[in-house]
Amino acid sequence: MSLADSLTAARTRLGDARLEFRCCDTDFVVRTTGYHANAAAERARDTALSLEAELNAFDPESAVAHLNRTGRIENEHVARLVRRGLEYGERTDGVFDIRQGAVEHDLKAYLRGDRESVSPAFETGSVRIDGDLVVTETELDLNGLAKGYIVDRATAAAAGSGRRGFVSGGGDMSPPTGPIAVENPYGDSRPLKILDTDWNVATSGGYRRERDGVDHVYDPTTERLGARHESVTVVAQRDCMEADALATTLAALPLSDALERAAAWPDLEAFVIHDGVFRTTEGFDAHVA
Repeated sequence: MSLADSLTAARTRLGDARLEFRCCDTDFVVRTTGYHANAAAERARDTALSLEAELNAFDPESAVAHLNRTGRIENEHVARLVRRGLEYGERTDGVFDIRQGAVEHDLKAYLRGDRESVSPAFETGSVRIDGDLVVTETELDLNGLAKGYIVDRATAAAAGSGRRGFVSGGGDMSPPTGPIAVENPYGDSRPLKILDTDWNVATSGGYRRERDGVDHVYDPTTERLGARHESVTVVAQRDCMEADALATTLAALPLSDALERAAAWPDLEAFVIHDGVFRTTEGFDAHVA
């Protein structure tokens, strides 16, 4: 092969790919640049869709639905989510509680319009993990972790030498490769802040899906339904799953408790919009462009 042919082949292997698709009932974007960018983006998309099929509790064929129906399943992805969920249950004093699957199902049915009222029963039961085996006495709600986990796994599927990029899904994002906007919850197209960070990002709030003052956020410790703030954006160093879980947790807490917990959480910063007022943890501005 001549030098010219070699250069042409190298350029063919390099590229800039962007894929958009629906996953987890929201819009996902995969962006990759560099060596075999197209193949990497497709691999990330396929990973995301495959995991959605396993983790969607509302799909009767999914692994999570099977777990909630039978009380047991052996699945590496479900086990990882449950293990992390139990960790966050302890670290948030029960505000983040994966044992509320029945509540999650009632809320989603109401928000979809399948029910005219919502009166969830907050109950708990034991959950046990042995390797990849999960055994539970109660329905589990893994939605506060699943989207972040899918973003993390899709990002890993797209990674490789000579390549960079990110995965974004409905407010959850792996470390972006450039500045990104924090969405305005009031419907204004102008972003509230522009982030420039190499940490994972997640946003939660009732404005995304709401019906008569009820949204997908709840606090099982007080049995209160609905986010307490217009929007919560979290940046977390650990992974997108942590950002996802903590954004949900902070959205359920009163303002002072949310800011205090965010400030005490290692390698995490938060931006909270409450009654139209912006509040941030001390280190959040380090992630603002």
